[in-house]
Amino acid sequence: MKTFIYPEMMVHVPLCTHKNPQLLLVISDDAELIEGELARYLGIETVFEGTGNLLETLRNSADKSADIVLLDTLCDDGAVLAHVNRILKEDGLTVLKHPDLDDVAANTKLMQILGNYFKIIMPYYNGAGSTLLLCSKEYHPTADLILQRSDLLEGQQFYNCDVHIGVFAMPQYIRKNYLGIIRN
Repeated sequence: MKTFIYPEMMVHVPLCTHKNPQLLLVISDDAELIEGELARYLGIETVFEGTGNLLETLRNSADKSADIVLLDTLCDDGAVLAHVNRILKEDGLTVLKHPDLDDVAANTKLMQILGNYFKIIMPYYNGAGSTLLLCSKEYHPTADLILQRSDLLEGQQFYNCDVHIGVFAMPQYIRKNYLGIIRN
């Protein structure tokens, strides 16, 4: 597996979707590769936290302080997700790991919790054999793609504006399994 694919997809999809990201909260125990991708963006403040005491970290974060939260961990804890919502600005978005799309019951539970906070909830292929989940209060990841930002990125090995749109395509059985649950 190519180690560059996952961090490119974790970082560039949300950063090329949000209109004007200024503050990112990254929750990861292995943020080195993510940090390298974030270095391509100038003028964006980034806060890195580990996953060890996730709920406490989020409790201590200010209301409506972040534009994007990257959760580099599996999380279906309603309290954690409520704090992510509280931390995000009115047009904020988050990307998180989630159970394999074949685990419909676990994903349904997670997406129902997220549905309390986000009007758009869409899984996307991370290019490395699994999916991530983009949840947005405002911006649609394909309709609101910032083409100029994605086209001006340099140095990535996998991500580009065509990949950005293509990773949101889902097979028919996934569409059927998640009808009314995925919000796009």
